[in-house]
Amino acid sequence: MKTDELINFLAAAEPALDRRWQLKRFALALLVGGAAALLMVALLFGIRADLVAVMGTWLFWAKVALPAGLLAAGLLLANRLGRPGVGAGLVGLMLLGVPLLGVWLGSAVVLLEAPADARLGMVLGKTWRDCPFNIALLSAPVFAAVVWALRGMAPTRLRLAGAAGGLLAGALATLTYTLHCPEMSVAFWGVWYVLGMLVPSVLGAALGPALLKW
Repeated sequence: MKTDELINFLAAAEPALDRRWQLKRFALALLVGGAAALLMVALLFGIRADLVAVMGTWLFWAKVALPAGLLAAGLLLANRLGRPGVGAGLVGLMLLGVPLLGVWLGSAVVLLEAPADARLGMVLGKTWRDCPFNIALLSAPVFAAVVWALRGMAPTRLRLAGAAGGLLAGALATLTYTLHCPEMSVAFWGVWYVLGMLVPSVLGAALGPALLKW
């Protein structure tokens, strides 16, 4: 058998690579981590009693849109950065900026329209002391699952991959936290939700080299 024939034979015998295997790993990680975060919300904080009623308002879905948008951005970034030698990409960075810009512009509008003496209350709400900590706590099981997914993808940019994994975990944790959180001020979300998601992102960047090395 000639060399070319041997190569063709071996290539034909090789099973086809599933190009979606990375997304399947992330889907499993987010399913397991999200279920754990949801259970923690129910057991530690409780689901808000008026959830069904508030889900009928556009403001609730605006609140959900922030972590949902960052979840999509985090998934895209983690999927790219989990591959050897691949950077964040312009699309991923733009997708990251859209929900942040949206919530900050919305915050500016509502604060400018509000009386001066009401603005601080709109930013602080009633739970500003607890919100970032709660989100960071809920992100822990999601982050562990996301790290498992990333480790199987052999990333090379470990700090960036860790930060993307932390963002992904924080966004999903925030999404589950909306089922409990009573705050309905855009200005509140623009500060404390973002800070809550920033915590696991920074921790992911710091721990990435240790957790993702291979």
